[in-house]
Amino acid sequence: MATVVLLGTLDTKGAEYAYLREQIERNSRCDVVIVDAGVLGEPQTTADISRHDVARAAGTTIDDLVAANDRGAAVAAMADGASKIVSDLFAAGRLQGILGLGGSGGTSLVTHAMQALPVGVPKLMVSTVASGDTRPYVGAVDITMMYSVVDIAGINRISARILGNAAAGIAGMATAYAAPFPDMGNKPLIGATMFGVTTPSVTKARELLEAKGYEVLVFHATGAGGQSMEALVSGGFLDGVLDITTTELADDLVGGVFSAGPDRMKATCQSGLPQVVSLGALDMVNFGPKDTVPGRFRDRNLYVHNPSVTLMRTTPEECAELGRRIGVRLSAATGPVALFIPRGGVSAIAVEGGVFHDPEADTALLQSLMENLGDNVDVHDLAYDINDPRFATAMADRMAELMSRESSSENKA
Repeated sequence: MATVVLLGTLDTKGAEYAYLREQIERNSRCDVVIVDAGVLGEPQTTADISRHDVARAAGTTIDDLVAANDRGAAVAAMADGASKIVSDLFAAGRLQGILGLGGSGGTSLVTHAMQALPVGVPKLMVSTVASGDTRPYVGAVDITMMYSVVDIAGINRISARILGNAAAGIAGMATAYAAPFPDMGNKPLIGATMFGVTTPSVTKARELLEAKGYEVLVFHATGAGGQSMEALVSGGFLDGVLDITTTELADDLVGGVFSAGPDRMKATCQSGLPQVVSLGALDMVNFGPKDTVPGRFRDRNLYVHNPSVTLMRTTPEECAELGRRIGVRLSAATGPVALFIPRGGVSAIAVEGGVFHDPEADTALLQSLMENLGDNVDVHDLAYDINDPRFATAMADRMAELMSRESSSENKA
């Protein structure tokens, strides 16, 4: 039998959580465990795991949190405690799905705890902020956000239907998660990064690697994609990384919308995993519709990729810094690393005749990169552009070689 965990603040949302429990127990065979992470007032319904238990898991007490009179600190502490509680429930086999409700504060608390659970565990958040920028709440894991439409303030003809749908949804997902999962085999897993302007390269490399017996997980390099891949690296899920598309570093440097944060590539380099890296889409920084591009960039080389995405060409100065950052990070890698340089262009629009063709910027990138590379990096400097099938084939072959070498070393050990 599957167990659904309902996590939230029962001092402000008690009636709503009681309604969720009723709906799940009435319409499914799931058990329900309610975890109270409220701190400001008395619970409005009964919890299976009390707010005192959650505070204790965070190394504090409700009395201390109330006495401090700091709502932000109290929410942060309860979020940490809730993370430990749900992780313990999952480890004990008492969590096959988790559901939460909230406004911005409750959403932040509950999703913080959800992010502590492994990828694949059903996570559903009904929130008043789900129609806006959900990236701070979703992070790098598979949290499903559901817009509440009306505020989560009592049960009415609108909220009853929406919360009922949420209850049915999490019950169905939890039941499916608890059922035996089809055997997907035990092929070595490789994470690969892709963008629209590097799709032919990644697709060709993926097909070649799959033909060699590997399973390839492709991540869209939109910030969250790179974070998700490296979260799987840190979690021990991947056996190798084919980081063809490192464009997220450009957005982090310049201020684009697809940044994966300042630590992009570091998790892989510190993991010891074999990696093949290229310079995919370092010619661009990403923004939304053209009228959203910051004023200071309006005179730059801009290209409307589609109505929702505007690309900006990186300058020689920016490319030099990108080369430095990549060189420093790869030089610190603890595992085998091969770097593939596409002299013919780092994206589909950076080739000769393309709108982002800029030999000066490319030279700055490569010169700085080479100046900062350590002897541990195996460099492949090829005349092809990144989407040339010969370039993709060379990367796939080298990835397979490094994976095979690592596998042989582990077997000997």
